[in-house]
Amino acid sequence: MSTPADLPRHRAIVAVDIEGSTTRTNSVRSQLRSVLFELLDEALAAGGIGKKHRDPFVDRGDGALCLIRPFDQLPKTLLLATFVPALTDLLEKHARTLPGLAFRLRVAVHAGEVHRDSRGPYGEDVDIACRLVDAPELKRRLRETTAPLALAVSQEIHRAVVRHGYPGIDDAAFTQAVHIRLGQERLRGRLYAPEARAPQEDITA
Repeated sequence: MSTPADLPRHRAIVAVDIEGSTTRTNSVRSQLRSVLFELLDEALAAGGIGKKHRDPFVDRGDGALCLIRPFDQLPKTLLLATFVPALTDLLEKHARTLPGLAFRLRVAVHAGEVHRDSRGPYGEDVDIACRLVDAPELKRRLRETTAPLALAVSQEIHRAVVRHGYPGIDDAAFTQAVHIRLGQERLRGRLYAPEARAPQEDITA
């Protein structure tokens, strides 16, 4: 008898990736990976998101996936208003303390339905988060800024969270579009660019 397909569970999805990790030696990569998971734990905890509120981190080699379970006391606004600023501060502090092990991150935030089997999580919404964090526009954004991280959000997160201007979220700073492909479908997200508030293209089309 065949095993029924795994049913999806809703998760907020955060994907992170270390900039330029391929230029580091394997021994340095090992240290960066340890620091990355420590900083993610600490930044999530700053928003009240403990291990009981999320699935175990998914290792992506030079990055990670964070899958956060739905709780009424943990609205998705926390990810943008608390988690991202906390992660920014922690990366800056780490760079000051250990400049030889300083690193920057690309961060993507999405939410949707996640499947899981014995090998880990999968599904269309996981793919969207991974495409966003690897998007050329996000990589370029990080190269063009001195900030410790660059952030992209999916169109779903922008529509449901960002554009409403909730406290702690600068909706006017999400002005630049980021484009990804999922199969034959072309999808759109937004980049966080606080010093570039004026729209640079028509993103309503």
